[in-house]
Amino acid sequence: MPQEPNPHEHKVRQQGVYESLHRDIMVHFGKWKFDPMKLKNPFPNNEASVFLWEGHNDKLVPFELQRYVAKKLPWIRYHEVADGGHLLIHERAACEAIFRQLLLGEEPSI
Repeated sequence: MPQEPNPHEHKVRQQGVYESLHRDIMVHFGKWKFDPMKLKNPFPNNEASVFLWEGHNDKLVPFELQRYVAKKLPWIRYHEVADGGHLLIHERAACEAIFRQLLLGEEPSI
């Protein structure tokens, strides 16, 4: 865990500890009823993609795991953010870049 305090720490628990943290832990470590690697392309005609942004500093989901999944599922448009963490959407530059790509089709600059 990082030594310096996270300025967005209060946002992590804004829905309550159970909804915000316990459910995440149950999903993360629980048994899934499907294999993510066997997911079918929801866009068989390539009319859209699933966009995924992953921060290298994410302490919950290793970027190596996300990179591996994205390589196996070609309909995922995967972006790594070198200095981003799990809550990178709360960082202004990352959030703006993500919205610009989703709404305007601009390639991210983060």
